[in-house]
Amino acid sequence: MNKTVEATQEVIWQPSGKYLESRVVDFMNKHGIADWRELIARSNEDTEWFWESALKYMGFQWHKPYTSLKDESRGFAWTKWFVDGEMNILSNTLDFHLEEGRSAGVRKSVGKDHLAIIWEGEDGRKRKLTYGELSTLSGKIAQSMLNLNVKPGDAIGIYMPMVPEVVAVLFACLKIGAVAVPVFSGFGPHSLATRLVDAEARILFTADAGKRRGKMVAIKSEADEAVASAPCVEHVIVYNHCDTMVNMKDGRDLWLHDLIESAQEAPTVKNLSAEHPSMYLYTSGTTGKPKGTVHTHGGALAQIAKELGFAFDLRDDDIFFWVTDIGWMMGPWEMIGTMFWGATMVVFEGHPGHPNPDTVWQMVQRNHVTTLGISPTLIRGMRAYGDEWVEKCDMSTLRLLGSTGEPWDQDSYMWFFDKVGKKKCPIINISGGTEIVGCLLSPLPIMPLKPCSLGGPGLGMAIDVFDESGKSLDGEIGHLVCRKPAPSMTRGFLKDPGRYEDTYFSKYPGIWYHGDWARKDSDGSWFLFGRSDDTIKVAGKRVGPGEVESVLVEHAEIAEAAVIGVPHEVKGECLVCFVVLMPGSTYSAEMQAELREMVGHRLGPVLRPDTIIPVQALPKTRSGKIVRASIKRKYLGEPVGDLSSVENPDALEQIKSVKG
Repeated sequence: MNKTVEATQEVIWQPSGKYLESRVVDFMNKHGIADWRELIARSNEDTEWFWESALKYMGFQWHKPYTSLKDESRGFAWTKWFVDGEMNILSNTLDFHLEEGRSAGVRKSVGKDHLAIIWEGEDGRKRKLTYGELSTLSGKIAQSMLNLNVKPGDAIGIYMPMVPEVVAVLFACLKIGAVAVPVFSGFGPHSLATRLVDAEARILFTADAGKRRGKMVAIKSEADEAVASAPCVEHVIVYNHCDTMVNMKDGRDLWLHDLIESAQEAPTVKNLSAEHPSMYLYTSGTTGKPKGTVHTHGGALAQIAKELGFAFDLRDDDIFFWVTDIGWMMGPWEMIGTMFWGATMVVFEGHPGHPNPDTVWQMVQRNHVTTLGISPTLIRGMRAYGDEWVEKCDMSTLRLLGSTGEPWDQDSYMWFFDKVGKKKCPIINISGGTEIVGCLLSPLPIMPLKPCSLGGPGLGMAIDVFDESGKSLDGEIGHLVCRKPAPSMTRGFLKDPGRYEDTYFSKYPGIWYHGDWARKDSDGSWFLFGRSDDTIKVAGKRVGPGEVESVLVEHAEIAEAAVIGVPHEVKGECLVCFVVLMPGSTYSAEMQAELREMVGHRLGPVLRPDTIIPVQALPKTRSGKIVRASIKRKYLGEPVGDLSSVENPDALEQIKSVKG
């Protein structure tokens, strides 16, 4: 992983026209900054200047101004931000926009009649909510919680499908200073209970049921089983979404519609410290106990508003659609960010490939979406359906594409760029994590882009690439690090400070070690190569799964790939590859030889895969991430552990049967 890589890729997108009038250009002009290179360099070297200037520019609303930007007296890991400041995310989002004509910084409020949410379910149902309607609903839910004696700092579980009410519940929590704990509605009882107990959640919001892939998902019964193991939960509040019969426990379970029917709208709590927790966001937990990341009102909003404002240039006339779930970081990120900038958000319940492979493309066309965000894995799956599904849809309203989740392969990236964006939209390919509720790397709409590039360091994030000794690298693959604290970094792991310090600060003391392989080239473009803890060592040569997978999917008949390293008595480890074929393709000895030769030619003979196995599907989380660790354990015949975060665990059975 320490080889030198030359900048040989061609630029595929150059900003012009309206892109050169993006908000980030206005910010640069106000500070006498000549170009994007100077902006990134200055914001990374002088992070204090950037954050103070950016928050003032964006019009942050403070109930009490902070006295100093940050307090590093306990070291990088435990930095506090906006010392003595008081604010609430709600005051900066829904509350700000209710009265049309207000202005702060570059923002102007949109008014209560502006469209906030467009909701669609895969079963054809549709709803719309204005800013006023969403605010009213959130206020009544907030008052219902107050009536149940919820206090600021109390944790509130959210285990609901992607419906407008899930957005309202999130904002209701923020409004009264409760801490939102979003959980994937596809998680099983054990995963839900683990999070509820860890967070000490007093209330759980759920629904009777949801719909996905044309099937009813019995959410309430899963919640009941989880709550049986979570005695901290005093009440379960149920949204009647599918009108199904569910068991309601007297005294504990309450219908949401009954609670809000006569409720007044709660006022927004305005004396919250900027360091007051807003959300506990949990990692997937596919490789160990889930980590509860702690995000504050001030820190989370600073990062999210900056990214949607500068990287995505979000405007109040934009229709923003990220294919996500409340249980993935991108759910709260999208909800808070769109409401900060007064835009309209599309919320979708269901699977993107159901009932037809063009479900997402049709939604873009029907709702005039201007920004579409989607994971690389999901694009690989949709590409396998064939070009005809995307080509028949008019998506000319798109001006920006977004992606995150894991590294791209070039073929899939270019399909997204060519077929979806028609070569006219930049791909804002971002990478960060739940622990940052935002990005370490992110393009800006004024940057030229190469295939698979992540642009450059996020503004104000002080990003670098280190070798093993902690020396900064140029043009070589190394460890992605952050040299200075940022406002949105988690305030430890909930109830586990030692694990937090060990995870991020043990490799390079005083430096945030993120665990990704990265490279910056001579043109200023940055690239990722997968997780460093996924690294496979074959006969002394290190390689990331993503590097091998990118080569495999270049084959015209391969839709997706997953690569693991397994023990080998001579080489230490060897490569075992799982491939999903394009529709109509047939696996053969000739194809296997071609794939082995492609990898050997590109990465070196020693890295030719020992085994290549065709499978019908790869196991993934709901957010589209391939669970390589589970694949490896299944292949080796080891216990795979909790699979409730895996959407299609049946895919692992194929791996077991092949191994057998």
